[in-house]
Amino acid sequence: MIRFPLRRLPLLAGLLALLCGAAQAAGLTASVDRSSLNLGEIVELSLESSAPTLEGRPDLTPLAAQFEILDTRLLSRQVLADGETQRHDRLVIALQPRLAGRLTIPPLSLGAERSQAIVLQVHEPRPVAADNALAPVFIDASLDQDSVYVQAQAVLTLRVFHSVALYDDSQLSPLEMEDARVEPLGARRTYEQEIDGVRHGVQEVRYAIFPQRSGTLQIPAQLFSATALASQDAAGQPFGPRSGRPLQVRSPALALQVKPRPASYPADAPWLPAHSLSLSETWTPEPQRPQVGDSLTRNLLLRAEGLGGAQLPDLSRPLAHPGLRSYPDQPRLRSRSNAGGLVGSREESIALVPTAAGTIELPALEVVWWNTREERLERASLPARRIEVQAAPLAEMPVPADMPRGAAQAPSPLWPWQLACMLLLAGNLLTLVLWWRARRQPAVIRAASSGPSPRTLQDDLRRACQSNDPHATRQALDAWARQQPETLAAMAARYVPLSAALDDLNGALYSESGQHWQGEALWQAIGRLPAPSDTALAADGNPLPPLYPR
Repeated sequence: MIRFPLRRLPLLAGLLALLCGAAQAAGLTASVDRSSLNLGEIVELSLESSAPTLEGRPDLTPLAAQFEILDTRLLSRQVLADGETQRHDRLVIALQPRLAGRLTIPPLSLGAERSQAIVLQVHEPRPVAADNALAPVFIDASLDQDSVYVQAQAVLTLRVFHSVALYDDSQLSPLEMEDARVEPLGARRTYEQEIDGVRHGVQEVRYAIFPQRSGTLQIPAQLFSATALASQDAAGQPFGPRSGRPLQVRSPALALQVKPRPASYPADAPWLPAHSLSLSETWTPEPQRPQVGDSLTRNLLLRAEGLGGAQLPDLSRPLAHPGLRSYPDQPRLRSRSNAGGLVGSREESIALVPTAAGTIELPALEVVWWNTREERLERASLPARRIEVQAAPLAEMPVPADMPRGAAQAPSPLWPWQLACMLLLAGNLLTLVLWWRARRQPAVIRAASSGPSPRTLQDDLRRACQSNDPHATRQALDAWARQQPETLAAMAARYVPLSAALDDLNGALYSESGQHWQGEALWQAIGRLPAPSDTALAADGNPLPPLYPR
């Protein structure tokens, strides 16, 4: 961490100018640690660019009218991207509002980049009771709203004010309620605030409360314990032994009104009360013209402000399509805190493998939710998608239908094509002659040819199956099948246990269940595979030895 006092802002400009060369086209993002505060409190404004490092000095002149700039810090962190270590910079500016009301942090410029405006709500400090004004330590508790829906978010803020020095052994009792789920919102924040001309230190803790039943929810008082530094120790004995006096204070108890689920909400839909909700999808790769056997990954992301990741519903729907196999992964649930409370996300990935050419219809996806800010029912949806699957691996070259009539009559040099055809015909004839001579050779010569023997390939396949390794089994299976008188697809088509075992192997290759795959079923299916027909054996004069020789 690098700290820059306000009087040394010119040094900050020079340091930032040396961080990198030419600026890249990137956006400048501004954010605050909280959007609601009292007059006299401090808010931190962060400026971060999508470029690795910041360049130049931001123009802070637009802030001087409504805010007092107290401190400026440059925070740097090292990240690993594409095998290279890069440094990312973030500029943090400590601001203290000069007046109460609805204030706007104007856009700031940094070179060619410009940040967005941010709205702050600055409240007049609430009058402090006479006993609290004289108390060296007291607690203030507040809710962001007086009433919420059941299972919706209410933010509780506890502020501990102290006008005396405290040791670092202070503790706040944990918030526990039977009829509500409680989630801490970030770490404890510390700052200063002036009350009646006296500078107080403030310790702020926030909680997200999710009531589980309607009615009145009682939020109990919280106990704060600390040790205050004696005034004579702080003044007279700066380096000697110090003593302190223990003290305890309690926060006021609060009541929260919890509203039931609205009657207009669909009864068959999961109850989702949130400030905002969005649904999006990405594909890897894009399903433009996939072929049979290609693997497509569909990523679904559901993000909600005012809900945790565990409250979001399942997005996967069974796809009953004969030409498509799906392999869903485990969902990834995340919850993080911001100035408005808890932000939850649910991400699901599904591997889709087309098994036949044709058209695949993916149905539309819709999530119903209740907007707690607008008090209305809303829907987030993804449209239906149609995927055209092409046959693999061969594709015919299209013939232009709008070829000009004169083009067919124009003379073209055909001798290169004739020469190529003659060379191809001669090569085929030579190959046919060599193949005929090879068939007339004794069997001893064929056995001495290079490459692994069928017995070796069988042993490799057996070891791969017994080791329960799907990737090694697939490689050994392909090598073994290449020396069989018929294809692997033909063997699976005439023997159902082998087809089922191959489906299990393909499922392990395209999902996270590969680590639990068992290869014994595949090995048993190959061992019990019926002998091929005489027509298949006639393609080779010497059939392969049996899988289990006597």
